[in-house]
Amino acid sequence: MQISNSIPESISRHDKLYNIAFYLSLFTIFYNIAEGIISTYLGYQDDSLALFGFGVDSFIESLSGVGIAVMILRMRNNPKSHKGPFEVTALKITGVAFYILSAGLLVGAAANLIEGRKPETTFWGVVISLISIVVMVILMLWKNKVGRELNSKPILADSNCTRACIYMSIVLLVSSFIYELTGIGYIDALGTLGIVYFAVTEGRECFQKAKGIDCCS
Repeated sequence: MQISNSIPESISRHDKLYNIAFYLSLFTIFYNIAEGIISTYLGYQDDSLALFGFGVDSFIESLSGVGIAVMILRMRNNPKSHKGPFEVTALKITGVAFYILSAGLLVGAAANLIEGRKPETTFWGVVISLISIVVMVILMLWKNKVGRELNSKPILADSNCTRACIYMSIVLLVSSFIYELTGIGYIDALGTLGIVYFAVTEGRECFQKAKGIDCCS
């Protein structure tokens, strides 16, 4: 009797963990969409390229999150299955989007430096980055816990990838805070370059994953 009861319990726990992972991916998608809307609007209003770029990156992260949600549904049905065409296409599109964002931010940062343009304020960059750091740390720890319990490398990799979002938020926080204190114009451009670095890294990893290489810096 004990053996027969342990099997359904194991299956139930397995499904519950995959459901949690799926709901976490959905939360990540909708959070990034909301963050993207708010950040791009306030970044445009305050003429902060770093905050605007951070917002566009959030939209791209939400696109990546769709592929992750589909991946979790696939693994819930068959943990040993390989990436489907939708996931591969989503990764490639996301990678291209990261590269386009990086190129646009580089041009924008250079133009701001040459023209001497600077933000009216970076107050909202400080606020949004602080909120993002808290949310992303919680998501990373939760995803990591679920990934370990399922012994799932893809979910653990997704958890590790959340660190890039944390680092990007820290870059935005530092640059916005320093600018708010000093008013030095090029600080916002330096923050933008920091976001470019992580965007290029994420774009490269999207193409590596599309090829079947499990990675996340």
